[in-house]
Parts: sequence; C-alpha cells; structure tokens
Amino acid sequence: MKDNKVVQYLSKLEVIGNRLPHPVSIFIIFLVALMIISHIFYMLGVTVKFEGINPETHQLEMLEYDIVSLLIPSSISYIFTSVVENFTSFVALGPVLVVMLGVGVAEKTGYLAAIIRKSVSFAPKKFITPVVILLGVLSNVAASVGYVVLVPLGAMIFLSYNRHPIAGLAAAFAGVAGGYSANLVLGTNDPILSGMTTEAAQILNENYIVNATDNFYFMFASTFLIVIIGTIITDKIVEPSLGSFENYYEDKSEVNPRAFLYANISLLVMIVLILLMVLPSGGILRGENGEFIGSPFIQSIIFIMMIIFLVPGIVYGIVDKSIKKDSDLIDMMTDSIKMMAEFIVLIFFAAQFVALFDYSNIGMWISVESANILKSLSISGPVALVLLIIITAIVNIFIAADSAKWSMMAPIFVPMFMQLDIPPEVTQVAYRIGDSSTNIISPLMPFFPYIVSVAARYGKSNGIGTVISIMLPYSLIFLIGWTILFIAWLLLGIPIGPGTNGL
Repeated sequence: MKDNKVVQYLSKLEVIGNRLPHPVSIFIIFLVALMIISHIFYMLGVTVKFEGINPETHQLEMLEYDIVSLLIPSSISYIFTSVVENFTSFVALGPVLVVMLGVGVAEKTGYLAAIIRKSVSFAPKKFITPVVILLGVLSNVAASVGYVVLVPLGAMIFLSYNRHPIAGLAAAFAGVAGGYSANLVLGTNDPILSGMTTEAAQILNENYIVNATDNFYFMFASTFLIVIIGTIITDKIVEPSLGSFENYYEDKSEVNPRAFLYANISLLVMIVLILLMVLPSGGILRGENGEFIGSPFIQSIIFIMMIIFLVPGIVYGIVDKSIKKDSDLIDMMTDSIKMMAEFIVLIFFAAQFVALFDYSNIGMWISVESANILKSLSISGPVALVLLIIITAIVNIFIAADSAKWSMMAPIFVPMFMQLDIPPEVTQVAYRIGDSSTNIISPLMPFFPYIVSVAARYGKSNGIGTVISIMLPYSLIFLIGWTILFIAWLLLGIPIGPGTNGL
C-alpha cells in the first residue's frame, strides 16, 4: 500500500504543509494579507450588488455593500474595539472549554480509558471505522457536540485498537463535518435552511413553502453513502499514508471493576433524569408546544455532555481513590484546561481573522461573483445543479457558516433555478452537498483550529498541513460521490423528501 500513488501524494502534501509556519503565525499572515487585499479592493471601488432579502425589513430588495478597507480609520477603530468580543464570542471557544471540564475529569480518573478498553474487548475491529463515521454523521443533530467530543474520542478509540489516532480523528471529522447535511433524523439546520429557501422561493411564488422534511429521503440515504465512502478512504488511503504510530499514550492501568460499575450506574441515572426532562411533551427541556428542534435541550446540549462525562468521572475517581478530596477534582479540571492552552491562543488569532474577513465583505463578494458567473452561463437541469454544488463548495472555504452563506445565495439561486423548472427544495439539496463537502478543508471553519490542536496531541509536527492533507481525499471523493448519487436520484425520479417531486 505504501507504493500507492495517492498515498505517496498525500504524504508529500503533508510534508509540504507542515513546513508552513505555526498555525498561529499562519493566521497572522492571513490577517496582514486580508488588510492589504481589502484596501486594494477599497481603492478600486469594488462593491457587492445583488437582489436579496433585507435582514432588517425581511423584504426583497436590491442590496449593495462596499468592500471595507481594514486600513481606514473607522476600520482600525473597529479592530481595536472588537478584539475581545471577537475572541469571547467565537463559536468554538465556549463549547470546547465547557465540555473539556467534564471530559478532562473522565480522562484523568481513568473512566474514559475504562470505557474504551471495555468496548475494545467485545467490539469487532473491522466495524470501528464505519461506527465512528456514522456517529459523526448522527452527531450533527446535537449542534457542535460531534466536533468537541467525537473527534478527539475517535482518535482515542483508534489508538486503543493499536491503529493510528490521526486516522481516527480523520474518520470522526469526516463524519461530523463532511457528512454535516446527512442524517437518519432531522437536524437543527433543516428548519433553518428550509425557512430561508421558502423566503427565496416566495420571490416568484408567494405561496411556495419548503418544509424541514423536504430533503429527508435523500439525506437519509446520503448517510450510508458517507459511511461507506468514508470507511474506504480511511482504511485504504488515509491510514496507510500515515505510516506506523508509536503508542506513547497507551494506558496500561487496570480497570477498577467496582469503580466502573458505580460510575456506569451514575451515568445511567443522569441519562434517565435528562430523558425525564426531554421525553414528556411538557418536559422542562422541551420547546414551546412540546417541540424538540430548537428546544432548551438542544440549546443546552454542551452543558449536558459536560455532565455526562463529569458525573461518572467523579464517581469513578472517588471509588478508585484517585479523587480523595475536593482539590483533587479541581486540579483535574484545571489540568484539562491547561491542555487547551495552545488551542486558546490559536483561537484568539483565528477569531480575529474570521471576524475581520466578515467585516470586510470580501466573502460576500466571492459568493455573489460566483453566482453571477453561473447566471451568465446558458445552462439548465442537472448541469446547473452540478455547477451550483461546485460553486458552493468553493465559497464554503471562505464562508463557513451554512446559514450565512445560504442567506446570500438562496435569493439568487432559488428564483433563478425555479425559472429553469428546478424546485427550490432540489436547489437546496445541491447547496447542502457543496456546503458539507469542503467543511473539512476550510481553515475558516470555526472548529478547524480545535481539530488542529487535537492532531498536535499525537505529534508536535502535526499542523494545518496534516489536517488538510488527510481530509482532502474525503472532501473530493465526498463531493464527487454525493453529486453522482444526487444526479442519479433525480434522473430516476425518486422524491427527495415526503410530498416532493424531482426535476
């Protein structure tokens, strides 16, 4: 397998990528480049014009935005005054640190290692890759839990099977981010995107409604596609390219059966208590009218995951005597945050770049200009959908937030494609394929710095180059495979969701 040309190419790409400066330095370079580019665009008088929904009036209007130079006085003032807010409000910061308080205790008391070792004793090795990827896909129903919990856990699981931990990280990340739109149930983004698509469709047909379930059949089937393709890529391409790994982190401690039993009982009690607050229609954590999507349960999922790890971790530690006094517990929590120090520094600079990139409107310009290129081409049907997938995949590298992207693109593409007899819900599927496929190679994706920091735990040389090189095969093959499935689905006339039609 080492002679495989793809494997050799990935190995070379990783070496080149890791010759780049430290990730923090890269974001500083990006910031400087952004300032220069934004000022050039500003001097040239570049503007962004498109017909879209005004976020304040919610009316269809011709919107115009200027490219904002980051070197003019007002922008410099903004940079100085927004630094703290950019950092503290960065999407990935809070969830990661909160969950790590629980995960750190579960790890340091030995409970997490005990779970993995017990699982290894009966779980077939050949099923580990597809299971990790499937869990990653399913995790997108619970917001950012997959990134924070499953990605590092995927590395630990592979390590426990004497497999390369970076391959486990890659498999989990591919499922969580690459398979973001696929799922066996409705996710939190389904109602958000369908609402935006409905608004865009009503530009031409005021009675048109796109339901949250309108992509369900296709996304249900897509889950299995992502798992199958992801498994093949992990086992046949990515892991062979990584070579051998010396398991310096191997845990040789014995599992304390009594501590493990009591910890699992406490875990079961916590789960039952949470279910009692969620399952009844009038449950404390249910939404208005008993709704599940957008409910307090979904909004508090990060805190719930912290508790799920923290409580049994504490119980295991007390019974196992690794926690003898309250200061032992506090020390474990403190150490878990210390482990995130480099990630926190990286996030500070990444947050500034992401915020200033958005402030400059360059991302919006890239999105609109890409749309204008597609509009200028005389195309129809499947070809138009494929081009939309490609454009979305490219734009996604620069604008990672799916709702922010679609709020700009939907008013342009949905009406345009309706005039080509392409239903809005079908256009939405094309967008979601492109949006998901390149999440895993975008440095602007909010959790990308965290993924890099997790990779660095298994080798100081692991950096942005490592992550991008191992995720590139997933991104490209997901994009191609998903597009083929989509076009075949439409040509066969299969509904993409309940009550929908194809082309």
